[in-house]
Amino acid sequence: MPSRHLLPLLALSLSLAGCATPQAQLRTGLASAGLSDGMAACMAQDMTPRLSVKQLLRLRSLSHVTDRNPRKTSIDAYLYQVRALGDGEIWSITSRAAARCALGL
Repeated sequence: MPSRHLLPLLALSLSLAGCATPQAQLRTGLASAGLSDGMAACMAQDMTPRLSVKQLLRLRSLSHVTDRNPRKTSIDAYLYQVRALGDGEIWSITSRAAARCALGL
């Protein structure tokens, strides 16, 4: 059992674990959806300032699709899923970020 002195530190660390930045959450979601870590990091950096919280939450739903092999999803397959969300702005921002990151711009 942790000592009484460690309990506040443990509680603080657990509470901070849920405070990841939107960019970190998007990066994790893109990687969970099957994109490579490098592509996910690049796209998240580009997309986060351009998307609303509601749009970020909609994108999060794509990380839960179960028929994907992690880290093996092509950009085309991911963009197809983004387009299925029916939000043209999300698709436009995501596809531009994917193009910029793929080209190294």
